[in-house]
Amino acid sequence: MVLSTEKPEFNYSLGKEDLLQRIVNRIRQSLELQEILDETVAEVRSYLRTDRVKIYRFFEDGSGEVIAESVNPDRLPSLLGLSFPADDIPSHARAMFVKARQRSIVDVSSQQIGLSPLSQAEGEESSQFKEIVYRPVDPCHVEYLKAMGVHSSVVVPLMHYENLWGLLVSHNVASRAVEERELEFLQLVADQVSVAIAQSALLSQARQQAEREKTVNHIASLLHAQPDIPLQAALEQTVAAFQGSGGRLYISEQANHPARSLSVGAQPISLDTNNPAIEQLSSWQIFFTPEATHLGQARIWAIADFYNQPELRILAALFRTTPIRGILVIALQYHQQFLGYLSIFRNEVDTEKLWAGRFDPDQRQLQPRNSFEAWRESKRGQAPNWTGDDLELAQALGKHFSMAVQQHQLYQQIQSLNASLEQQVQARTRELEKATEQQKSLAQVIAKIRASLDIDTIIQAAVQEVREMLEADRAAVFRFYPDTNYQDGAIVSENVLSPFPSLLPTYTRDRWLGGASVSHYKQGEVHAVADVYASGLPDHQVEIFSRFQVRASLVVPLFKGEDLWGLLCIHQCSGPRHWEPSEIEFVGQIADQLSVALQQTELLIQTQQQAKQLAQTLHNLKQAQTHLIQTEKMSSLGQLVAGVAHEINNPVNFIYGNINHATDYTGELLELLQLYQHHYPDPVAEIRDRAQEIDIDFLTDDLPRILSSMKTGADRIRQIVLSLRNFSRFDQAEIKAVDIHEGIDSTLMILQHRLKAKPDHPGIEVIKEYGDLPLVECYAGQLNQVFMNLLSNAIDALEEQSCLPDDGSEEGTSSNRPDERKAQSDTSEQNPLPAAACRLSPAITIRTHLSQQVDGAVAVIQIADNGPGIPEAVKERIFDPFFTTKPVGQGTGLGLSISYQIVTERHGGTLHCESKLNQGTEFTIRIPLRQSC
Repeated sequence: MVLSTEKPEFNYSLGKEDLLQRIVNRIRQSLELQEILDETVAEVRSYLRTDRVKIYRFFEDGSGEVIAESVNPDRLPSLLGLSFPADDIPSHARAMFVKARQRSIVDVSSQQIGLSPLSQAEGEESSQFKEIVYRPVDPCHVEYLKAMGVHSSVVVPLMHYENLWGLLVSHNVASRAVEERELEFLQLVADQVSVAIAQSALLSQARQQAEREKTVNHIASLLHAQPDIPLQAALEQTVAAFQGSGGRLYISEQANHPARSLSVGAQPISLDTNNPAIEQLSSWQIFFTPEATHLGQARIWAIADFYNQPELRILAALFRTTPIRGILVIALQYHQQFLGYLSIFRNEVDTEKLWAGRFDPDQRQLQPRNSFEAWRESKRGQAPNWTGDDLELAQALGKHFSMAVQQHQLYQQIQSLNASLEQQVQARTRELEKATEQQKSLAQVIAKIRASLDIDTIIQAAVQEVREMLEADRAAVFRFYPDTNYQDGAIVSENVLSPFPSLLPTYTRDRWLGGASVSHYKQGEVHAVADVYASGLPDHQVEIFSRFQVRASLVVPLFKGEDLWGLLCIHQCSGPRHWEPSEIEFVGQIADQLSVALQQTELLIQTQQQAKQLAQTLHNLKQAQTHLIQTEKMSSLGQLVAGVAHEINNPVNFIYGNINHATDYTGELLELLQLYQHHYPDPVAEIRDRAQEIDIDFLTDDLPRILSSMKTGADRIRQIVLSLRNFSRFDQAEIKAVDIHEGIDSTLMILQHRLKAKPDHPGIEVIKEYGDLPLVECYAGQLNQVFMNLLSNAIDALEEQSCLPDDGSEEGTSSNRPDERKAQSDTSEQNPLPAAACRLSPAITIRTHLSQQVDGAVAVIQIADNGPGIPEAVKERIFDPFFTTKPVGQGTGLGLSISYQIVTERHGGTLHCESKLNQGTEFTIRIPLRQSC
């Protein structure tokens, strides 16, 4: 196949730019990757006029699938949805696509393949096609393409960051020369598709994260919504979240409470009648060993197919009669205490895949496939894998189920205690009333804890309830300072009776609560002292207790997750006190609830942080899209304007340079003619008739005017070209000092056609009030774009409020001669509509001046119109990306947003809008004279 290097036609080039712009717009308008890919292949095939354009995506095993296609069904069959084995594109070919961004061009008729790396070695010229290497194509490859009915193909890699994601492929039935512009265009399209792939991946991750957090929050609300935890409903929701076929929640035996299990959906059958729960089988307990994990992380076993796990062969026998094949087991632990298992089951699935022809891997090196007719491959009994998202969800839900099971056991203990007290009501009336009060107080504490997520409010309510319930003299919460190895801390909340002294103002850094006692508190031990003077405490501790009149003390540890967070302290100051077991248990329950509240608060903070990070990620993505739009828009506009100005400039200079010579030559000829008329006043009849026929006097008088008019027109064209070049500033992509007034004037020159009077609206007057501005350091092309956006919006606003004259008349033009041979000046304009015929004479005022600020001098540019103004609700959003009040198809909502970013981010300035209804709008730009590096 031969790569054509013919110079593209101008219209064809514009078509390519227009097509590429449509593809870019499609990427911006949609966040769905499949829609973008479908639109891309259709547009590319329309541009290339080939028989098939497809996008081929690779899988992890090297195979792939055609996921988007545009095809001429009369010439080639569709391959959409068909898969191809990894052998069709060997690993070394895929490696070259990644290493050199290699593009291949194959022509079956010439038996040649051209390989075009995108990257260039150092020191070589910057040319994409200089390194195209042609060599004979592999015969197997030729036969492969012939079997597909293809005689020419072009392949361009699609990258996702540094990984090969897929291929952009063009097929044609007949041999076809690929032009340099087409290969360059395909690479540009591939780059845009790579952007869309990265954009889609980020969006997918954000959606998965949001869905996972939604699931966790929903199940957590079930587990923590009420004291009697609905474990069965939470289990059902969990199985559904994992798309499982069944599940189990096994709660181990704890504190005289027998083991119990809940189940949902399909279940295994236990073969041992003495152990109805599979979690109690030795084969289960040997494999799923509940070991303590670091930082409270739940231990998880994710097994896609337990029939392939030799250690589970005994357990697998229990699943033989079920379609279950995969299992996810989460060991539930709380404070390093094993609570049970949460298990999720998944059934085996049947898979079906469409291949492009039936292939034999053992014969791939000998002969290519002769047919690409769709071949359906069906597999039964496949085991779906557990994904990383599944494991993250399991980790999060494991924590909530562990806390919920612990709360459930506490609730069962409370219920058991109530039942026992009710059975002994006659003999233990006083104890039962006290325990009932304790339970009421506990319920109140739990209700207050769940009614608020503010930890200070929760702690204050808890210490008040505990002190009042136990009728103690003081209740306080002590918190250890982080990163002090439990040596320092402070009382963070207290409730004390008068006249006993408070611990808050003075007791902040005593260390007697740390030291050797910390190791006991970490193990959950409670420290109860009936009389500080008769308990054998160290002298320094007795001295501290005496300072605050403490005679009896009860201290219970508070945990946040697996870490010791602080202590709940109960003091009796009026005298010694024997702490009853029920009182110790009550305080322990309060401490457990406070620990749960601490953990919930921590989870809430993490959730809020994750939500904030997600919002920031979406904001960054939106900003990245806006920056991409601005970069491409400015690049395309600058190249187009600079190119047009360059192409016009050469012929205009030729015309302008020759007009002077033509004027001189014409004057000499006319002078010679006058000499003839003077010396030969009586010409022959033929010359006299011809002179009358052409009106020699009029011609002599009008010819210099024609040349003068032509020179005036050429001057006008040169001014327009200069304005276009000044506006584009294509050669000033970096910061440099420029004349702001020159950029404004260039922009006005380009918009001159919109400022003139038209039949449907009067002309717009431009009032310039330029101040004395020095040269300003800026990105000239981008700043001209800001002027263009602001002036265009002002013209749009003024056109909306304009009206037609009452009589609707329009002045025409006339010729100075009946035969219309006299030259007309190209610079003549129609007379504008009279101002009296309109409601308001439209005008745009441009003011500039220099302002001295604290941090240096700034250039101030004010662009004001006397249009209808902007409503306050709209003005608050005018700088938001994609916000527009224009009808569909007449605005993208990016002009003011991009202008704001150019002024504020690129130039460190400000862009401010002031507007009043029916009085007009004014935009003020402030830019520093010097840009900091």
